[in-house]
Amino acid sequence: MSVSIAAEPGFFSRERTVAAPSFNRWLVPPAALAIHLCIGMAYGFSVFWLPLSRAVGITQPVACPAEMGFFGSLVATGCDWKISQLGWMYTLFFVLLGCSAAIWGGWLERAGPRKAGLVSALCWCGGLLISALGVYLHQLWMLWLGSGVIGGIGLGLGYISPVSTLIKWFPDRRGMATGMAIMGFGGGAMIGAPLADWLMRQFASPTSVGVWQTFVAMALIYAVFMTAGALGYRVPREDWKPAGWTPPATTKSAMVSSRNVDLGVATRTPQFWLIWAALCLNVSAGIGVIGMASPMLQEMFGGRLIGLDIPFGQLDAAQKAQIAAIAAGFTGLLSLCNIGGRFLWATSSDKLGRKLTFAIFFLLGMVLYAAVPTLAGLGTTLFFVLAVGIIISMYGGGFATVPAYLADMFGTKMVGAIHGRLLTAWATAGILGPVLVNYLREYQIAAGLPNAQAYNQTMYILAGLLVLGLICNLLVRPVAARHYMADEKGTPAALRPATQASLAATPTAERTASPVLVGLAWAAVGVPLAVGVLITLQKTAILLH
Repeated sequence: MSVSIAAEPGFFSRERTVAAPSFNRWLVPPAALAIHLCIGMAYGFSVFWLPLSRAVGITQPVACPAEMGFFGSLVATGCDWKISQLGWMYTLFFVLLGCSAAIWGGWLERAGPRKAGLVSALCWCGGLLISALGVYLHQLWMLWLGSGVIGGIGLGLGYISPVSTLIKWFPDRRGMATGMAIMGFGGGAMIGAPLADWLMRQFASPTSVGVWQTFVAMALIYAVFMTAGALGYRVPREDWKPAGWTPPATTKSAMVSSRNVDLGVATRTPQFWLIWAALCLNVSAGIGVIGMASPMLQEMFGGRLIGLDIPFGQLDAAQKAQIAAIAAGFTGLLSLCNIGGRFLWATSSDKLGRKLTFAIFFLLGMVLYAAVPTLAGLGTTLFFVLAVGIIISMYGGGFATVPAYLADMFGTKMVGAIHGRLLTAWATAGILGPVLVNYLREYQIAAGLPNAQAYNQTMYILAGLLVLGLICNLLVRPVAARHYMADEKGTPAALRPATQASLAATPTAERTASPVLVGLAWAAVGVPLAVGVLITLQKTAILLH
């Protein structure tokens, strides 16, 4: 008679990440932040454009022959790349982020956050190393493949890897939990861009601009932080709940479900597509403003930024340099608004409700977008900067609030995969917003409007997008009962408890495994973030002078 013994789950399996009874749930947010702060450097990649545009010439760019074709430029080693060519890495980042999150979101739910986090680290850091080799060999296609494609896949997996886990650990504070993690993605460039600038200056030499060495150094630093974050992930037991929390089945809110909808079913419901459209329209408007924030401030106010009543086109080179520095401070301030909005709006949604929070985004946004031309005409930057800052806070708030919105609608079981599919709205908005804003501006200028007025029609059209977003949000209703899973039906096996032991005791209290460990985990992500905020505030201070 033979006795079969069940194989022990592998170290990277989801079953091995089920938390022990003594685990403190406040260890999960810093693990998520460790990954998001690293992949958030995607927002700061423009710090490499100018050095890379003179990688051959070192001090001045070496132009490629006019007759050189597209494919020739991908492998040319004797001339420098154009910034427009390098900018395709940025486009690939966010297209691949949305696509990879949509394609592999279901796999993430089955494999668990640890494995997904490690694959994200491998792709993001490996992509940086491939890009470093591309810079060393001067092969543009290697930068597109390394950071753009492979790194973009790492962005998608890293972005969604903690969402489902955090929502399950914080069913009582879904918005706050996802806001903490997604705040890190918005803040990654505040740490990474100054670090990259410092590293390039250290590695620069008469024969090198220091970029490939910086890519290698940052890949190694990010690999340490992302691996630590991935290994720090834990998932709660199936029946775990925080002390004193009342499940939504016993609450009065019809907009918060206690049941779950499968991925394939969720993406066929009107609720999914209405939230998709609401996010897409909110992001399209916000990303359009972010992309034109610096030139908009300079062209709308011109010499008034330095106390001169002179239009932008009549300023000399020295005066334009002065207002460019002020605009850079303005851009830094908007980064802080983006980060702060991700946490504050998402946290507020726990009290206000997700639907009301999105309604505020659209109603307040419509007023502020439409008011920007008037505020600029008043001649003072205070109200203009305040309005645009609130607009960008709601742009970030939309990203951070939507995972909790999806969990309210479709349950927590497959929310990571559903969120991945929804991020195709981001990829769409990443094309729609900038194209709409840039072409409208060029059209207005070609029609003979002064630069200072070229943004007026654009802001009114963006306000119109928010009207459509408000309608989509108001149409969201609770999911019909026929869409819910039956008990455990449709639930992937990997999402169920691994053993009977994991069902033995339901920890209903938040036990503190080690306050020192929790403090160290938060310090590891909090100190770099605080340094990044301080550097940004120093750059922003120029607005006050």
